[in-house]
Amino acid sequence: MTPVIVEYVKRLSHYTKFSIDVIAELKNAKNLSTEQIKTTEGDLILSKLATSDHVVLLDEKGKLRTSEQSAEWLQGIMNRGVKRLVFVIGGAYGFSEAVYGRANEKLSLSPMTFSHQMVRLIFVEQLYRAHTILAGQPYHHS
Repeated sequence: MTPVIVEYVKRLSHYTKFSIDVIAELKNAKNLSTEQIKTTEGDLILSKLATSDHVVLLDEKGKLRTSEQSAEWLQGIMNRGVKRLVFVIGGAYGFSEAVYGRANEKLSLSPMTFSHQMVRLIFVEQLYRAHTILAGQPYHHS
């Protein structure tokens, strides 16, 4: 993880338990079809999920929210008593149908495409921002 992401993870620890779990890149992926890659990555993702997890895919076709709307949504999730909220960033080719089928919802950070590293940074910063909005902290200015 980059130092900036580490910093946001540290900041988030003041508000919630948070961790990042990165699935290793597939070996010999160049010898696999796009569908084989998505299926294999999907199986790895699904193996890390519990039945009770609320799974949100970070997907370009997901729902777009403002920072304030994201904070409201997060508050609603917390109010429902969700035990573990899991956000998933897909591989270069997106998600397998099995992962889409397991997801509770989809969230888009932007209609643009970003690298995985950028998505991690943007997402963790926005999650931190949502928590500061909920806490009435001065990090976010309306």
